[in-house]
Amino acid sequence: MQANNLLLEEPIRMASILEPSKPTFFPAMTKIVGTLGPKSRSADIISRCLNAGMSVARFDFSWGDAEFHQETLENMKAAVKSTKKLCAVMLDTTGPELQVVNKTEGPIPLEADTLLVLTPDQDKEATSNLLPINFSGLSKAVKKGDTIFIGQYLFTGSETTSVWLEVTEVNGEDVVCLVKNSAVLSGSLYTLHVSQIRIDLPTLTDDDKKVISTWGVRNNIDFLSLSYTRHAEDIRHAREFLSKLGELRQTQIFAKIENVEGLNHFDEILQEADGIIISRGNLGIDLPPEKVFLFQKAAVYKCNMAGKPAVVTRVVDSMTDNLRPTRAEATDVANAILDGSDAILLGAETLRGLYPVETISIVGKICAEAEKVFNQDLYFKKTVKYVGEPMSHLESIASSAVRAAIKVKASVIICFTSSGRAARLLAKYRPTMPVISVVVPQLKTNQLRWTFSGAFEARQSLVVRGLFPMLADPRHPAESTSGTNETILKVALDHGKASGLIKAHDRVVVCQKVGDASVVKIIELDD
Repeated sequence: MQANNLLLEEPIRMASILEPSKPTFFPAMTKIVGTLGPKSRSADIISRCLNAGMSVARFDFSWGDAEFHQETLENMKAAVKSTKKLCAVMLDTTGPELQVVNKTEGPIPLEADTLLVLTPDQDKEATSNLLPINFSGLSKAVKKGDTIFIGQYLFTGSETTSVWLEVTEVNGEDVVCLVKNSAVLSGSLYTLHVSQIRIDLPTLTDDDKKVISTWGVRNNIDFLSLSYTRHAEDIRHAREFLSKLGELRQTQIFAKIENVEGLNHFDEILQEADGIIISRGNLGIDLPPEKVFLFQKAAVYKCNMAGKPAVVTRVVDSMTDNLRPTRAEATDVANAILDGSDAILLGAETLRGLYPVETISIVGKICAEAEKVFNQDLYFKKTVKYVGEPMSHLESIASSAVRAAIKVKASVIICFTSSGRAARLLAKYRPTMPVISVVVPQLKTNQLRWTFSGAFEARQSLVVRGLFPMLADPRHPAESTSGTNETILKVALDHGKASGLIKAHDRVVVCQKVGDASVVKIIELDD
């Protein structure tokens, strides 16, 4: 995380590869989103996850009821209090997800080259020859030769838990399929994914709306992960719904791209969304395998240039059951960082995996190593060229501040902000040092009560690469009529020193508003 990062094009000294990684207060600039579930819901485990590097907790409503997730969230709040580490909350919708319903919850063995019937009659019992599903329109959506995938976590590399089907016949509302590989389905619910076929269901379902307006409102969720986003209109519809739910009008919406339809409308979706989740689970079976990396690189680049967070999923599937990732997985994580990803999202690895803490720790270490050789100079030039001229006032200030911090080898950039926008712009230019985003609360009123802003803005930066928020004392304004704001700056510097980011004689770049002007200044610290 120091400013003297290597360029990837430079020869890397082999001896440096063998040097042990140095522990730091922030495990990596890249953020880690952890899905909390049966194996990661106690206050103790969540505390260890936070210390290992998790900064966003994801609550997946595809399974589990609101009461279960509420208990987990209360444990998370206790963990945040004990560790003194901020953590944002992400609600992940179910969306138009097709599911197989197994009321017996017993394992279902499926044999290759046998026939299997998918039926919308949920009163029937799941067997090796018949699976009831939660959608009556499947027979109208598919035709002979189409591909269907079924599993709890689709094709993680262990082909004994997911099954690949080929449609052979449509018989009324039933769909007859040929089983292509032997597998054992276990659990009460499995995802059903039809490759490259549109499912005529709303992206934000009635069940999703109910969860958001109850659990989401109660817990002031920071992020809404909108599953199966297919059009920009999906984002607009979700935002309109959130705008009527009080505090949730501030909730950021992340579009989850997991099928070809979302890919085809990616540019319009990116314009409307606050961030993108590249959901490689479903996307990786909707696309030919050789095309997945192309979409990842193109999507991350577009997010980077737009200054919006890009989150990549499904990176260390094998760690669900193992203590170490495969060599290919470790390389995959690093490449996602070199592509420019802001965050890594862990699903099954932390939700039901045996080693949630170790997974977060190892992913963080890989991210940190990749950041050391991230070609910031090339990235900076590409971003400046993409933005073009004339630059907006804020873009000019942000790019100048990052360039100055790199030139003077500053240890950190400190940014005073109320909305978080200025800090996110700094992060857009990928400085090689951390940005301490000092969020200064603003007093607001709805004519009935006074409230301070700031908490949402601080937590929402926890998904942005390189941004590390702290909430300032609301008695000290973000804007100053004098050239400095000594009290609030001292608090920020003390925070940097306490976390080991700032030492004596270090240089620090500070961005703040002074009256109507935005100012960038360089401070050299005394003993």
